[in-house]
Amino acid sequence: MRAIAVRQFGGPEVLELCEMPEPAVKGTHLKLRTRLAGVNFADIHLREGSYPSPLPCPFIPGNEVLGVAEDGRRFVALAKGGGYAEAVAAHRKLAFEVPVAVSDHDAIALTLQGNTAWHLLHTDLRLTAEDTLLVPAAAGGVGSIAVQLAKRTGAKVIAMAGTEAKRQLATDLGADAVVDSSTIDGLTERILDAAGGHVTAALEMTGGEVFHATLDALTPRGRLSVFGSVTGTEGLVPIAQLVGQSKSVTGFWLPSLYPSRTHLNDSMTALFDAVAAGWLKPVHGPVYRLGQARQAHRDLAARLTAGKVVLNLNP
Repeated sequence: MRAIAVRQFGGPEVLELCEMPEPAVKGTHLKLRTRLAGVNFADIHLREGSYPSPLPCPFIPGNEVLGVAEDGRRFVALAKGGGYAEAVAAHRKLAFEVPVAVSDHDAIALTLQGNTAWHLLHTDLRLTAEDTLLVPAAAGGVGSIAVQLAKRTGAKVIAMAGTEAKRQLATDLGADAVVDSSTIDGLTERILDAAGGHVTAALEMTGGEVFHATLDALTPRGRLSVFGSVTGTEGLVPIAQLVGQSKSVTGFWLPSLYPSRTHLNDSMTALFDAVAAGWLKPVHGPVYRLGQARQAHRDLAARLTAGKVVLNLNP
């Protein structure tokens, strides 16, 4: 089968299109012929060797796929690598049949990023209609879904994005106000101005100065859920600020829910139902061929994309 291999950690140039043997399938797994493979920041961290649970080289990157089983049924599946390939052995516990009413591109957008957005809001932050939520990268895969889910909850949503086009997209998705996040200077003040001076909950995935600007914008007893650190993990959480203002900072990583018997089944069902009902509309991003994986990584890292980025493995 054709696949993308990483034989040493590094930049996009280490993504190598090659022929590899198809994966062996155990009784606990399901063999899928891949149609779409999601491209995520997690894949970039895997490629660089900076992922929280790194894979030893050589490996095939890709933590989510949409594929077809031998009986013709469509599934989306979560994995720990292996997705950038024409065939995948998916654990049955992490494979979810796609309803007829949900398209391939909608389904893949829900798998890793949709589930992440759902559990950030409902499992970690426990968002309510009384909250004012700050969503970073609001035109991205997680952010665009988080905006819609939060509005459905009844919360006020403040969206951050780095370009006018992305801010307009966030507005179109239902955000109550938007913030220009292209520069760090004055970011806390811009957030508070957009939010009317009151941010009770926030998502964060950039790290560094953006993390501190976001934490500073939180009201006393505010909650911050961190699900990534694009710029690196350096820097200390200011304990005095947490204690003095009763703020809380939690970390979230979707694979921590993989052993659960209920969390992902419940969220996947809810997300499928929301798309079928028409109120949740995943944003379809750029589509690349398997041999364009390097360019997909470059574009994602450079923040040139919006919505769900995928590799198309259809013939």
